[in-house]
Amino acid sequence: MGQFSSFRDFYPYYLGEHANRICRRLHFVGSCGVLVLLALAIWQRNGWYVPGALVCGYGFAWIGHFFFEKNRPATFRHPFYSFVGDWVMFKDILFGRIRF
Repeated sequence: MGQFSSFRDFYPYYLGEHANRICRRLHFVGSCGVLVLLALAIWQRNGWYVPGALVCGYGFAWIGHFFFEKNRPATFRHPFYSFVGDWVMFKDILFGRIRF
């Protein structure tokens, strides 16, 4: 794995790092939790939900990687592309392009 010149080059690698269905499901659940917690932060005007959103999103994802995928999350090597990849994969799962 080397450097990627674009997100388009990175995303197939990212999906390969999420081949395990349980790992993808945990990412999806964590992302749903992030959206709920951020909505609560805005609705209740309480910034304390924001750290909870980070813990929720990364917690579910890292559990998926360490226990099911058995690899190191791409966040450690490619933080920006990985963050974008999480949301693109979320969208792809939501619209049925990737199997949940």
